[in-house]
Formats: sequence, C-alpha cells, structure tokens
Amino acid sequence: MLDPRVIDPRQELVDYSQMGEAEIAQIVRVLSGLRRWRESEQALSLESRSHMRLNETDMQALRFIIVGKNQGLIVTPGSLAEHLNISTASTTKLLDRLAAAGHIERSPHPTDRRALMITITQSTHERVRESVGRTHAARFEAAARLTAEEREVVIRFLQDLTGAPEDATPI
Repeated sequence: MLDPRVIDPRQELVDYSQMGEAEIAQIVRVLSGLRRWRESEQALSLESRSHMRLNETDMQALRFIIVGKNQGLIVTPGSLAEHLNISTASTTKLLDRLAAAGHIERSPHPTDRRALMITITQSTHERVRESVGRTHAARFEAAARLTAEEREVVIRFLQDLTGAPEDATPI
C-alpha cells in the first residue's frame, strides 16, 4: 500500500496533516504510477531474459556491446569486465555462455593482436531491438511529449527519489 493514511495512520513517518484529501490522493496516484512502471520494467526485463535464456549480467553485457557497436567502439573482454565490474575469469565464462548461445562472436582485435574483439550477432541484435528497444523507444517518445519545464520537474523528482545526482547517459 502506498497510501500513508493506510500505512502510517498516526503520521509517525509522514506528516500529511496539512494536506487535503485530493492532494494526498494525487500523491498516491504518483506513487502508484511509479510502482506500475517498476513492475512493468521488471516484467519486461524478466520476459526478455527468459525468452533469450539470459541472466541479468548477460543482458547488461549485450547492452554494453550494442552501445559499443552503435558508437563505433571496439568492445574487448577487458572493457566488458571493467564495465560489469567482474573478474576476468567471470568474463570468460560469460563470453563462453553468450557465444555458445549464438549471441556474440569473438574475433581478433584489428590493431592489438593480443586482444579479442567482441561483437553481437545480427540475429541477437535484432531480437533485442524488437523487444527491449521498442519499449525504450516508446518511453523516449513519452518523455519527448513533455514540455522542457515538465521534464525538469520529472528529473528533479526522480533525483529526489533516488538521492543520486543526475548521471550521464546510463547504459
């Protein structure tokens, strides 16, 4: 329950004594919307991971490889390990899993003969675009429909919720 009148009727955590019923109801609608968005995000993540038989780290790796491809960057096992904050042994196991499933390919690095280059297969890239990519595109369009001022309010609100400063573009 997100309604403080239900979860905190004695106002031990939330002081809503100066708010009217309509204002409290509107705040509860905001919190309910956030809950629905979080549940939707979790369901999408689980569905795409299950469909592709991947765990969360595998999906993070694929996103990183896609971003590298889109930006014209070479992804190496080392850069992937650094991004995921995992050991080289864990990275090797992850890459073995992704390669065995047909999601990535390893090839010689074009300028460093000691290194490997990791690329996503075309079929996996298309599957990710059609599932997660389309959902993210719809979310971008929803944010684009807001005015600049409305977006600033949302940004400030989300920063307040997370307690974190605004990041650069997350992967």
